[in-house]
Amino acid sequence: MMATLSLPRRSLPSLIPPQTNRTQSPRNPAFLPGSSESQFHGLKLSNSSSPSIPSSFPAKSTIFAKVNKGQAPPSFTLKDQDGKNVNLSKFKGKPVVVYFYPADETPGCTKQACAFRDSYEKFKKAGAEVIGISGDDSSSHKAFAKKYRLPFTLLSDVGDKVRKEWGVPSDLFGALPGRQTYVLDKNGVVQLIYNNQFQPEKHIDETLKFLQSA
Repeated sequence: MMATLSLPRRSLPSLIPPQTNRTQSPRNPAFLPGSSESQFHGLKLSNSSSPSIPSSFPAKSTIFAKVNKGQAPPSFTLKDQDGKNVNLSKFKGKPVVVYFYPADETPGCTKQACAFRDSYEKFKKAGAEVIGISGDDSSSHKAFAKKYRLPFTLLSDVGDKVRKEWGVPSDLFGALPGRQTYVLDKNGVVQLIYNNQFQPEKHIDETLKFLQSA
């Protein structure tokens, strides 16, 4: 007779791997919205980021420019690196280069700031002012300006209010704050707009040429 092998019925379920709950898979933190600070490309991650994704998330993935060439952008009052209030109207009567950047001390932003620093005397000779704006606070700006000897104004747009009012576009579903430069003429009207997210230095020479020929 042929011997047969039987297994207890209770042992069969243990041979089947337990099913995982797919609804509990971790989210990718690189796509959390609502942060002017992110770890992508060296940016800082805000501790206040919500672990849940709000229903408005898809709308933040694309921000269409609200300020276009030939328009006067919304005015603002922000604190500079010394904690003093600065209004955009203060610079009326001369050309102004307003550049929005993601954050202090990141590689691309440092290169951009130092490029403006190295060409700052040429901007002054062209009669223009340079203003950098990010969501960092005044103390961060002060340390950043001191470390790299930045001679121009850095403004603190905590909460990104001005960035949103100007319609500065973001990347990666809103996780990476945009890097965009606006050149305003002496009447406060935008004459040039450069989006330079991944080329932080390229536009500076072009901006100078425009100002010198104006």
